[in-house]
Amino acid sequence: MSKVTVIGAGNVGATVANVLAHRDFVNEIVLVDIRGEMAEGKALDTWQQAPIDYYSTKLTGTGDYALTADSDVVVITAGLPRKPGMSRDDLISTNAGIVVSCVKSVLQYSKDPIIIIVSNPLDVMTHAAFKASCLPSSKVFGMAGILDTARYRAFLSTELKVSPKDIQAVLMGGHGDTMVPLPRYTTVGGIPVTELIDADKLDAIVERTKKGGGELVQLMGTSAWYAPGAAAAQMVEAILKDENRIFPVCAKTEGTYGVEDMYLGVPVKLGKGGIKEIIELKLNEEEKALLNASAIAVKEVIDVFDNMNLI
Repeated sequence: MSKVTVIGAGNVGATVANVLAHRDFVNEIVLVDIRGEMAEGKALDTWQQAPIDYYSTKLTGTGDYALTADSDVVVITAGLPRKPGMSRDDLISTNAGIVVSCVKSVLQYSKDPIIIIVSNPLDVMTHAAFKASCLPSSKVFGMAGILDTARYRAFLSTELKVSPKDIQAVLMGGHGDTMVPLPRYTTVGGIPVTELIDADKLDAIVERTKKGGGELVQLMGTSAWYAPGAAAAQMVEAILKDENRIFPVCAKTEGTYGVEDMYLGVPVKLGKGGIKEIIELKLNEEEKALLNASAIAVKEVIDVFDNMNLI
């Protein structure tokens, strides 16, 4: 028996629940939101989809954390988008308060779950969840790299006119403009991407990837949800099926890549119990410099949170 709780019934959270239900390997999904009726309605809508799309996963929507008891995995998507006039510090303070509250509420009923953070700003929210949970860092991590690499691979697929299924890539660092795509580790059907595309076009795709979230906000007036929701669901599947998938996730480093005690996007082996191993690639000097710059930028945001003394 497996049970997944998704906290936040907005676009991303509802997509996580819907994608997981369609995969049909989870026994029960609980969708939680401060707006309990909305969570109940979205869960009911997805449950009524089951006879059509042929899955058996049971869904419950609620505002009551008691119904999340004994969850194996908890995905936290709750949080507010940045609004006009809101500073970065305001956003950190507001969303950290929400994430910390969610973590503490769910831990009243589930003693040892795996917690996946999707809320933004991603890196610092994952750090906040870890501090609030007192769980091992192998059980608290964030979804960012899977989404970022998916965007990178999608852009490459369009440019090269090939199936995205054949493109593999690694991306590291913070979630945002300082992320570090690694073309040297990008392949198309096993062929290095650098043999298939001009350097200037590849550089343009890398830059577009860095601003991928902002591009969608400009187009839609709000943040993306289909790809982020599917990315979080893929992480849940790797864990509950013990697939030992190699994914880039926001994980706590303990000296890996020369970064001490900080949440940062790195490749990991994901399976039963959460993060089984952080994989350390042999980066060249240019890649090391980019990752170090990203780590410095992430550390500045984490320091802002720590100085707020919210926990």
